[in-house]
Amino acid sequence: MDYSKRYLKNKKLISQKEQEVLKNKRVLVLGCGGLGGYIIEMLARLGVGNLKVVDFDIFDESNLNRQILSNEENLGFFKVEEALKRIKSINSDIKTKGFNVKVDEENIDNLLTDIDLVVDALDSIPLKIMVEEKCSHLGISIVHGAIGGWVAQIAVIRPGDFILKKMYSGIEKGIEAELGNPSFTPALAASIQVSETLKLLLNKGDSLQSQVLYIDLENNTFSTFEA
Repeated sequence: MDYSKRYLKNKKLISQKEQEVLKNKRVLVLGCGGLGGYIIEMLARLGVGNLKVVDFDIFDESNLNRQILSNEENLGFFKVEEALKRIKSINSDIKTKGFNVKVDEENIDNLLTDIDLVVDALDSIPLKIMVEEKCSHLGISIVHGAIGGWVAQIAVIRPGDFILKKMYSGIEKGIEAELGNPSFTPALAASIQVSETLKLLLNKGDSLQSQVLYIDLENNTFSTFEA
């Protein structure tokens, strides 16, 4: 593979030196569904060299409307296994680890071992808050995302911020359970999560640190607020 060609279209925003930095970065993606599938796809294409992916679920027909890793041929297959196949089909040099587990108190410390950054694509609020607490203790930043219907939100959570704990206090279920999701909302949110991930990994640009970006596509509003 000619890597000068692989990353030719990156070079105006990612230098060759930065591309080498990305090759050595280690990112944990929690969730391989609507958000997670797009996140995994884009991180692999950017050339992030070490990807851990986590999900306990299998694909079913209800995923076909929005989850990019799902298709009619892999219904009933584990999402993690399909994610690993997809990464390898994009870039066989990426080092991958897949964990076919549900994130919980017992396995989270192991999942957070030897990583630089967490990308949150979980659909459980209690799990999101638990991960935030663990990452804060370990000094690991999170790129958070959540979606529901026309709405998306993204935030960069530095250790000690506890944005999710503040934002979701007293809330057990996200709006996705009620509103569902079309194909475009997870794609949009994931794209912004990946751009924030890139900025953090390369220490460039302005991040959404201590802020939440709230997007309402039905009314075409993009707003940020301090968390």
